[in-house]
Amino acid sequence: MQEDRSETGGAERAGETTGGRSGERAGAQAESSTGEQPGTRGDADGDGHTGTPGGAAPDAGSYSYEQKVAVEAAEEAGALLRAGFRQAHTVRSKGDGGDVVTDLDLAAEKVVLDRLRTHFPHERIVSEEAGLLDAQGSRTWLVDPLDGSNNVAIGLTAYAVGIALCVDGSPVVGVVHEPVTGRTWRAALGQGTWCGSARLEGPCGRLPRSGPVLAWTQGHAVSRGDARALALRGTLELHSRRVLQLWAPLLGWTMLASGTIDGYVGYRAEGIDFPAGALLAAEAGVEFRTLAGGAFQVGFDGPDSGRSFVAARGETLPHLVDLVSAAAP
Repeated sequence: MQEDRSETGGAERAGETTGGRSGERAGAQAESSTGEQPGTRGDADGDGHTGTPGGAAPDAGSYSYEQKVAVEAAEEAGALLRAGFRQAHTVRSKGDGGDVVTDLDLAAEKVVLDRLRTHFPHERIVSEEAGLLDAQGSRTWLVDPLDGSNNVAIGLTAYAVGIALCVDGSPVVGVVHEPVTGRTWRAALGQGTWCGSARLEGPCGRLPRSGPVLAWTQGHAVSRGDARALALRGTLELHSRRVLQLWAPLLGWTMLASGTIDGYVGYRAEGIDFPAGALLAAEAGVEFRTLAGGAFQVGFDGPDSGRSFVAARGETLPHLVDLVSAAAP
């Protein structure tokens, strides 16, 4: 998925959630390799927690099976993207902002959708290119098979695969895979954010004297001349060490969860890739606010005006809220 394009910050650093458990899924589904039935808990004592002896990653509690399937789907799609990167071809333009769809978008999407429909045949899916594959129930899978299509089209190796599961509109599983390095970030509600065997702790929250390093995202519908977007970006550029505009928003979320950048600001963000990345950050300790500093609920539905946010922690969070709330068109 592509955000509306402005000047790219380069790929040099590229690399709140609430939600409830819905009822049992309709239809029989295969057991996971651990022997758990999909959607069952992995804790032996029934307290909702899975022990992590020696610091090992937990099994994601209620959503261990869902997370496992999402990771496998993202990594399979990522292998396809990496193998075909040099031969990517633009299939069509998307919208009036110059965004494109490549043959790799479609091929990677098929890989992910095939896996999800095999394991969760009765659940709703919203995918970047295929759109809505509707079903009944409170569970919705969100798929961005190639976040960074415009980068791929010009030969820039900054792209990712993103998958999220939302229950009642809020993310409970988030997976982001970066094919270039082979790394996968994953999070499940209440279980933290992990990359490999390392649990991520997000940014430290201290405000650097030279200013924070931030990521910025804006949605497709935001025009190049949008006065609010221009005012926000201008203010952030003036008061930050760097503002990254990567054309691949999911990479910014992996960096925030990993603590290599200090914050993230979004203006009318896209709904499909937002929940996966936001869950990675939230489970790593990042907090979210509206641009006015109010409480913010991560989700994918509703108008894009409800997806303008500030994400940071510690003293960086109020600093950014003060900046963006004062920015006027």
